Amino acid sequence: MYQELIDKKKKLAVIGLGYVGLPIALEFSKKISVIGFDINADRIKLMQNAIDPSNELESSAFANSDIEFTNSLDKLREANFFIVAVPTPVDEYNVPNLIPVIKASETIGKVLKKGDYVVFESTVYPGCTEEDCLPVIEKLSGLKVCDDFKLGYSPERINPGDKEHTLSSIVKVVSGCDKESLETIAKVYELVVKAGVHQASSIKVAEAAKIIENTQRDLNIALMNELSIIFDKMGINTFEVLAAAGTKWNFLKFQPGLVGGHCIGVDPYYLTYKSQKLGYDSQVILAGRSINDSMAGYVARKVLMHIIKENGNVKEAKVLVMGATFKENVSDIRNSKVADIIHELKSYSLNVHVTDPHADSKELKHEYDFELTPDLSNDYDAVIITVPHNAYLSMDDNSFANITKSHGLVADLKGSYRGKISSRKYWSL
Repeated sequence: MYQELIDKKKKLAVIGLGYVGLPIALEFSKKISVIGFDINADRIKLMQNAIDPSNELESSAFANSDIEFTNSLDKLREANFFIVAVPTPVDEYNVPNLIPVIKASETIGKVLKKGDYVVFESTVYPGCTEEDCLPVIEKLSGLKVCDDFKLGYSPERINPGDKEHTLSSIVKVVSGCDKESLETIAKVYELVVKAGVHQASSIKVAEAAKIIENTQRDLNIALMNELSIIFDKMGINTFEVLAAAGTKWNFLKFQPGLVGGHCIGVDPYYLTYKSQKLGYDSQVILAGRSINDSMAGYVARKVLMHIIKENGNVKEAKVLVMGATFKENVSDIRNSKVADIIHELKSYSLNVHVTDPHADSKELKHEYDFELTPDLSNDYDAVIITVPHNAYLSMDDNSFANITKSHGLVADLKGSYRGKISSRKYWSL
């Protein structure tokens, strides 16, 4: 398989061309022949014109690429090495939504041939690839894993907006259904991952490794958020405390903040879901999730209390929310906890304006039922810097004084303006 891919006698296909799939497809297309498959015809048209629908990649990333973008099953049948990179969200009850990976498995089952390889990159709970996806593939294809085709798992480590930690510079965890598949999958990924690969002993180990990467971060941020609540009651600034504590060599430098996005705020639920199915109810992990999911409401209430104290007339008060994406300098609004803050503020009858240099107003309206505000005011009772985009960092004390009332509050969630605001009341997590 490896040599035939190198010789371009066989093709590699990536199924799902979002934040994860498109960078992978383009990276491989510099070395071998690639088919980029996505069910969204509009996205396919954009990529055929060297446009990344996710606004992560420049048009130059499409140059010198041996790749064909399609939503045709007939074209997909030309591939022999399939990589699945579809999303794995949770529903409104934080239960894993496996529909995308099951649909992708059905697609593969319809086009799979003897000798083909299938590698999942979508984040799932340990066991999902073999227990949920594999039976679908085997049933529709009539083929048996290991005997007729090979199965593997290699968790994605794409970080939207991060230009330093890219696909080629991060060690790639790989796994396979047997020794032969493991070695082949490792060699294929080594084509594009300069940092090298780590061969996991089993597919379940690789799945578990991905899950705990983000669960660990989630728990550490939850601790910071809880400390922030405690320190706020004590009247001390959390970021000042962290700066002091951070002078010790082994202090882990996490910070409080909103935890959204497609990974950290989602992946732990996949692990706790599987744990519950096995008869164990998670305690620490779900406690961390509870704290992080409650922070939006906590921030909204802090702002409301300030307005009640200083203004009194809540229905006439105005709040500006700066930043709607899930993190700074990206256009990704998936699972943005800023939306929770906005909905909470609106539930108190506050007038809420929203600005963001990266987010798309139509997408926000479709996903969260609010839009960006085209014309900002100069009389806000509070400004909340939820996402410190680079475009905001040039603002200073005068900037905020010009858009707020004299009693206005500057709520700086990530402490970007600590020590820089003097003419208005300042608060941070």
